[in-house]
Amino acid sequence: MVIKRRRRVIFNYSNIFNQNFIYALVFGFIGLVLYFSMYSNVEPLKLNVTKFSTAEETIRAPITIEDEEATKRKQQEAINEVQPIYVLKHEYAQNQVDLVRSIFDAAIEVLDKVEQMTSDKQVSGEQLANHPRPTQSEIINMLKDNLTETVANSLSESTLNALVTSSRSDLIKARDAVVTAVNNVMSKRVSASSVEEGKRQAENEIRNHPLPTNLKNASIEIGRNAIVQNEYFDPEATELARQQTLEAVEPVRIFQGQIIVVEGQLITPEIYRQLDLLNLLDHEVQPLPYIGLALFVIVLVLFMFSFFTNNFRIEKHGDRKGLYIFAVIMVISVTFMKIISLIPISGMELSFVFPAALSTMLLKTLVKERFAILSAIILAACSTVIFNEYTSGTFNLTIGLYILFSGISGALLLTNQNHRSKILRAGLYVSLVNIMIICAILFMPNSQINNIQYLNYFLLAIGSGIGSAVLAIGFLPFFEATFGILSMIKLVELSNPNHPLLKKILTEAPGTYHHSIMVANLSEAACEAIGANGLLARVASYYHDIGKTRRPSFFIENQLNIDNPHDRLNPETSKDIITSHTIDGAKILADNKMPKEIIDIALQHHGTSFLKYFYHKAKENGMEVVEDDFRYAGPKPQTKEAAVINIADSVEAAVRSMSKPNMEKIEALVKNIIKDRLNDGQFTECNITIKELNIIEKTLCETLHGIFHNRIEYPE
Repeated sequence: MVIKRRRRVIFNYSNIFNQNFIYALVFGFIGLVLYFSMYSNVEPLKLNVTKFSTAEETIRAPITIEDEEATKRKQQEAINEVQPIYVLKHEYAQNQVDLVRSIFDAAIEVLDKVEQMTSDKQVSGEQLANHPRPTQSEIINMLKDNLTETVANSLSESTLNALVTSSRSDLIKARDAVVTAVNNVMSKRVSASSVEEGKRQAENEIRNHPLPTNLKNASIEIGRNAIVQNEYFDPEATELARQQTLEAVEPVRIFQGQIIVVEGQLITPEIYRQLDLLNLLDHEVQPLPYIGLALFVIVLVLFMFSFFTNNFRIEKHGDRKGLYIFAVIMVISVTFMKIISLIPISGMELSFVFPAALSTMLLKTLVKERFAILSAIILAACSTVIFNEYTSGTFNLTIGLYILFSGISGALLLTNQNHRSKILRAGLYVSLVNIMIICAILFMPNSQINNIQYLNYFLLAIGSGIGSAVLAIGFLPFFEATFGILSMIKLVELSNPNHPLLKKILTEAPGTYHHSIMVANLSEAACEAIGANGLLARVASYYHDIGKTRRPSFFIENQLNIDNPHDRLNPETSKDIITSHTIDGAKILADNKMPKEIIDIALQHHGTSFLKYFYHKAKENGMEVVEDDFRYAGPKPQTKEAAVINIADSVEAAVRSMSKPNMEKIEALVKNIIKDRLNDGQFTECNITIKELNIIEKTLCETLHGIFHNRIEYPE
């Protein structure tokens, strides 16, 4: 037992490895298709232009890049515009005013001292004889002694002489005039170049005062000497201002989509430099775009691989069919996308006509809705690159959003009743969604386009939606025939009473036909109750007993007013005839190219059930028999639909044989049949649960009660 279990584990791991290997091959192929479909869209543009030639086409920047050279020029221009910063020394005005005041005060002090020395009240005759009045030269020297050497040397002899020879009142007037003039000039900015102008301003102001000529000239000299530069260059403040200006300069960028040169324009050295900066003149192979594309495709492939491995049961071989269908649909869609991108139509974004909903409609019909959504995401991502000729960058996000929403709407708007008319109606709805998306794309950026352009966009949107539906309807028979897919549309077609095989059952085995219709009603209701495929159960029920048309009279529902031929046969022969109808039915269905799912149900609907009647009849006849010899060949039901039909087939036949069926009898009968099938191990190879069997039991009882309800007996 341990060895057997270990072998089973090894086998499962081997299946998982093989399945993942197949996934890797399929998605590797899809990855190659995606890569080469987008290869030309990421190939760097290379121009064959020379300086001073004429541009043959309008060239736009493929990327956003900083123009460092232009940025440096702009920064230098900004720095050059920064004026040197000069600082006003406010204290210089007060210093020079104090200097002027000190000169005049020194002169007044000397005069006061001389007057004191010569005053009659202060000096007697004898003293006067001993201290005669100082000479002019001595008085000037006295003034120089009261001044600093620098100030004294800056004044001329005439000015010194005028100071010591003027009266006290005139000196006071002159002092006030000079102080006022100097203060007026020095309170303003006096640069090195404007010192002379300041001196003239002070001179003119002093000259207007009524002073003695010699004192006025002296005052002018003192005033001119007092005017000095009070504005000085500040290197630190200037450098700080330049640095702030430099930091405030925005880098010069060439933006993605920016026109570098217009068709017919002369290619100047500056334009040529910008083209070189954008690597449009570099004819060397640049590997980075191709590496980026490879990484982009790898991410998409890993996303698809992870999605499939997480949603498909590895041990189920039939799931590979969905993988192959997904791969083919993706390749077809990407091929359509690439072809549309290569159609040269100027002035119109033909990308909006791409049938984005084609893949989602096909995948929802043939596989599952979740894989339809996956295809919409992958195709939207690819479209941003394949349709990038309508934009200046690598990714056209606008068309990506359009294809994403258009594709998803195709999956959501397609109902489960997948008639061809439903697909066409879904295509019309998708067209409306496309128009709404295009309006949003055009309205939000406030695009200025005319009515003709709006009409063109709307026609493309309608073409995308209806085209998706028409192509989906056209491709469905191809996929159904190639992959043996049993779609909802195919099931609806097979349920048509005019189908040749159903006519065959009706004409050759009418009792079986009626029985099949009843089983179909029961099976569909039960399957829908447990979430299985009710339509598949109904259609499979129509054909499940077609093997009885080989020998219709050997089955009791077709024995109308005739003797039972089994009464003349031995039990083993009867058993062989009865059990062969499943194999005969599968062969008839296979010969008529019926879907595999219906053939399987025809073969499995009795499983390995035990024919008790003929077994006991053989024993009564004294034959040595074993139970296994009186069982159907099988296999046991492999799906929920086959299990439900297994139960419904037995229940319908048993209830029909009841004389006066009522609710209590029907419930007991259904319960016993399900219990018998369960105990016999008929459901061990399908994934049906006990809870689902209880739901099936309840649903069958309700349906049978509606069929065999009590009727009012009318008098004869």
